[in-house]
Amino acid sequence: MFCASPNPLVSSMWNLKPRALTISSSMEPKIPHVLSVAGSDSGAGAGIQADLKACAARGVYCSTVITAVTAQNTVGVQGVNVVPLDFVEKQLKSVLSDMRPHVVKTGMLPSTEIIKILCQSLREFPVQVFMKEALVVDPVMVSTSGDVLAGPSILDSLREELLPMADVVTPNIKEASRLLGCAPLETIADMRSAAKSIHKFGPRNVLVKGGDLQHSSDAVDILYDGKEFFEFRSSRVKTQNSHGTGCTLAAAIAAELAKGSQVPSAVKVAKRYVETALEYSKDILIGNGNQRPFDHLLKLKGSFCMPHLFDPQDLFLYAVTDSRMNKRWGRSMIDAVKAAIEGGATIVQIREKDVETRNFLETAKACLEICRSFGVPLLINDRIDVALACDADGVHIGQSDMPASIARALLGPTKIIGVSCKTPEQAEQAFVGGADYIGSGGVYPTNTKENNPTIGLDGLRTACLASKLPVVAIGGINASNAHSVMKLGLPNLKGVAVVSALFDRESVSTETRTLYELLAESTRVVS
Repeated sequence: MFCASPNPLVSSMWNLKPRALTISSSMEPKIPHVLSVAGSDSGAGAGIQADLKACAARGVYCSTVITAVTAQNTVGVQGVNVVPLDFVEKQLKSVLSDMRPHVVKTGMLPSTEIIKILCQSLREFPVQVFMKEALVVDPVMVSTSGDVLAGPSILDSLREELLPMADVVTPNIKEASRLLGCAPLETIADMRSAAKSIHKFGPRNVLVKGGDLQHSSDAVDILYDGKEFFEFRSSRVKTQNSHGTGCTLAAAIAAELAKGSQVPSAVKVAKRYVETALEYSKDILIGNGNQRPFDHLLKLKGSFCMPHLFDPQDLFLYAVTDSRMNKRWGRSMIDAVKAAIEGGATIVQIREKDVETRNFLETAKACLEICRSFGVPLLINDRIDVALACDADGVHIGQSDMPASIARALLGPTKIIGVSCKTPEQAEQAFVGGADYIGSGGVYPTNTKENNPTIGLDGLRTACLASKLPVVAIGGINASNAHSVMKLGLPNLKGVAVVSALFDRESVSTETRTLYELLAESTRVVS
């Protein structure tokens, strides 16, 4: 479990740079930015307030355009005051013309005129992330308490004007039913049919949320991209603290898209985040009604130690330890890990091939303590038993290890799972099995694995294009070739995994710092 007090010295490439590094501002990648266009919830469980908190929890900046001000609490909605059209337009122009968000996420759009102004504004100031339009539409129509927030004319505008511009639309089963003329949705098969029908309105992806689906023990969401269906399942958390889950899921998806994730991966990460927040918040008492808010930042229980939820940006500089190299340089694994983190490593994998389990476990526990003091996730290579015993943040497994699906069943929903993959088929199996990312390589020859065939930059490109998950490049990567890897400019290529270039050197911190700076510069050039 990761105690929620990360050291500001180390953070991901998209957030604040490590203070120990001296990187000029011109080298820093752009901060991912979501613009939320939605209504204000005075109870702060849904709407603009939920979007702000969800984006903050996912490490993304969020600006806002308020379309309506509501008076509501845990009992229901007591009043709605629509913001004048000309002022909505001014807000949109203010943000879009200056701050250039990567993704726009919509919530409550209380009039057809506001929808028209939004569409006009998006045509005047196109929003893109990695050269792709990015608009997430959460078609808010009815509040949790049953108050109608969108009439028939608004439904027509959504279908005819906004949905054709959307990258992702995220209706729950009630909203999907209304978009389709009140067609009943009672089964997962109905949800699939609805997603396919809504896709005909023009959005590139449709996510039908099944949290309200009756007679289902799991919370099942169905994603359709025009070619295939994806099914996402999570445990159904029994709680009254669920107000704003729809807004939050859509905002979290927008946040992951702003970081460059592909849609299936963004949905996977966002859904796991919401599930974790609901589980954490199920006993929090706020208000006297039945639609209570939950804690997006997992802070209200004070000393609670939250899991280090997977963030694709953690893969930026992935340090893989090697005890043999550390011995050559006369340092301990613990000292090596600390030096790598101080140099800018964003995630650490402990790899021990020739060490007894007891010693491996003791080393892992000591390294985990260091990683948590800096807010950096720690993974264990191959050994799920060691990961469970020391409560590491996750594992990285190879094709000869147990399948990702079994690893997920053993580790639970919050742990990080990575899988080494060389082929598109292996990448697809990793996604289906519940992995969070894949490691693809070896890109270049390496002396850490004998007789390991390389895939080269072309093979890495093929793997990235085939993968629905974030990718970290592995194998023979160092300061001389890392730029060539990152300048491929593929949206889901999130970083490089390095062994010898860091740990088979006299100064681990210096080598890590140098590589971090090079990667930051390469990413800035590509973006």
